[in-house]
Amino acid sequence: METISLKCVLVIDEELPIGLAANTATVLSITLGRRIETIVGPDVIDASEQVHTGITWLPIPILKAQADSIKAIRQQAANNEELLVVDVSHIAQRERNYQSYTQKIAGFSAAELTYLGIALYGDKKVINRLTGNLPLL
Repeated sequence: METISLKCVLVIDEELPIGLAANTATVLSITLGRRIETIVGPDVIDASEQVHTGITWLPIPILKAQADSIKAIRQQAANNEELLVVDVSHIAQRERNYQSYTQKIAGFSAAELTYLGIALYGDKKVINRLTGNLPLL
């Protein structure tokens, strides 16, 4: 897949308080960075020869939607093999460690979860079809 045809977006629940919205976006972004090896560019050097750690080369708009819309988008995206879908659910937000999160989420189906946010990465046209009508956060 050519990089020009790639897109990455975050969709955050518009009802979340600013702190939870920021935390959700952070968790999604860290996971994207781990899963997509090429999303972060190389370190750069400024005119004073200071090194600046590489950042993402791909713009990542942060969009907002209602929780039910996020769930519907996630379901459609999860059925598309061309997309990477990352989500943060209400279970992830409530649990205080990864072990309790993995145990708790095992008792829920995807339909039972409430999503605080999702990240989509993949084919630009597919992502635009799913999120093109959503406003920026």
